[in-house]
Amino acid sequence: MLRGELTGLRARLPVDAEILHAELYEDVETWVRADSRPWVPVPSGPASPFWAVSAAGASQPADVATFSVVELATGELAGEALLWGIDPHNRSAHIGISLRPGCRGRGLAADALRVLCRYGFAIRGLHRLQLETLTDNEAMIRVAERAGFTREGVARGSDWVNGAFADSVIFGLLDSDPS
Repeated sequence: MLRGELTGLRARLPVDAEILHAELYEDVETWVRADSRPWVPVPSGPASPFWAVSAAGASQPADVATFSVVELATGELAGEALLWGIDPHNRSAHIGISLRPGCRGRGLAADALRVLCRYGFAIRGLHRLQLETLTDNEAMIRVAERAGFTREGVARGSDWVNGAFADSVIFGLLDSDPS
């Protein structure tokens, strides 16, 4: 397990996938704001986007590293963290963090983000990490800025959210940036 001050990142378990599916995927209003894939009704199980590793232990795609976020003090599943779009040639990846509703507002996202960045830079040897979020997601913007990410710009009308296009802000962090 990769450890931070408040959180740990560990392999996804089937029971994690069931909980994340119920609390993150079935919350349609949050899902359509947090993921670029359209929401469609799928049952919990191998069809769920949270089922990164099957019960038989099949591995995930090479361009994705998916973790369950656990709160170290309680051992409670707090959410998910992932690197996606891992590009070994350009040594870059995108970051995603999603926390269960009851785990938000406690500093867990910021800690999980720091742990995920350490994993990307120190273990995977990446040079650049990128984070995108909607411009009205003030909580994630604060987390990114506190973690040392640089606001690089706004992608106007880049995300289809609840029947309208929304802007997203792009943040980047380099392995050479001060931490």
